[in-house]
Amino acid sequence: MSAQARQLLLELLSPVIEAGNGFLEDVEVRAAGRRTLVRLLVDRDGGIDLDEVARLSRAASELLDAHEAELPFGEYVLEVSSPGIDRPLTQPRHFQRNIDRLVSITDINGTATTGRLVAFESDVLTLQLKTGQKEIALADVAKARVEVEFNPGSGKAAPAGIDEAAGVLSEYTAPANESGDRR
Repeated sequence: MSAQARQLLLELLSPVIEAGNGFLEDVEVRAAGRRTLVRLLVDRDGGIDLDEVARLSRAASELLDAHEAELPFGEYVLEVSSPGIDRPLTQPRHFQRNIDRLVSITDINGTATTGRLVAFESDVLTLQLKTGQKEIALADVAKARVEVEFNPGSGKAAPAGIDEAAGVLSEYTAPANESGDRR
């Protein structure tokens, strides 16, 4: 899709999403057989539920149908979805929403850091590491993602093989079954 077509869709659809206190995170358009797939990735503070996705899908479909002559494609299939946990963190609101989560950040020099995001103020991220805190300016972030944790904030001891501070599987030995074999 051309940059102009993407911009047109963003301009058309952003007000609909924002009216529901959401954010239009991204628009994807690609060929899907004889039709075009239009995928909207939407989110809002506190997350988005299925009822809201359905409402936004209807509103976006009506708007696209009303502007059919302006669109750079004919028949289309519309998908409205939330971005998912593995999406890149690119906007200040992404970092604000993920305070207290484990994040992996690569800075503009290629240095990777994984730690708990404990604060985001004045475009500066504060990560809690095993060795203390580290601050990274948002302008110095090249890539950032939330890391999936197995047992976040439960207060319980992590299962064997889980590095609790990093929230990742470090080493795991399967328990023996009744015959003593490892699975």
